[in-house]
Amino acid sequence: MNSKLRLSDTDLIISIKTNKNLNSAIAFIYEAHFEYLSSLITNNSGSEQDAQDILQEVMVDFIRVVQSGKFREESSVKTFLHSMTRNCWLNELKKRNSAEKRDKVFERNRLQDDNSNETYEQRESKKKLLEVFNTLGDGCKKILTLFYFESLSIKEIVEQTNYENEQVVRNKKHKCFKTLVALVKNNVAIIETLKANSI
Repeated sequence: MNSKLRLSDTDLIISIKTNKNLNSAIAFIYEAHFEYLSSLITNNSGSEQDAQDILQEVMVDFIRVVQSGKFREESSVKTFLHSMTRNCWLNELKKRNSAEKRDKVFERNRLQDDNSNETYEQRESKKKLLEVFNTLGDGCKKILTLFYFESLSIKEIVEQTNYENEQVVRNKKHKCFKTLVALVKNNVAIIETLKANSI
């Protein structure tokens, strides 16, 4: 990326909260922090593809937290994203039933779960999400449901569908998720419902 925009943490949070120059703010986050956050995953048992998957979810979560007024500004954006990324990656390793990897990742502490008390919002968002789902094709609905709602791994999805291999499933999931994000780009809570149900 070659963004000329330079933003302080305060300006960045204001842009996200007010939805002004949101795309530029997101582009700046990727430019400033993607390489570092990616290394948290690739240096701890993850692949570049894993990093892309996790950081996509982290970005959605970060926007939701800021827009809902839950971001605590005593923490820097970089520190907050670091915490979110390692929490999300640890949850992914747990989902893969990788006990050995889980013990190695981020070395010591079990990380706190910051995903509490969202049940009512998730239920309301899920209702809206189901309406949006009806506009997707059957293939997209199936793959997103298996991954996000039934918490199946990419490998398990391959076993339950007619897709050739894991990479094909990953590519399909990315395209479907992108389509869904485009449909609900002004309602981050709906996108968060997908992520929350994968935990």
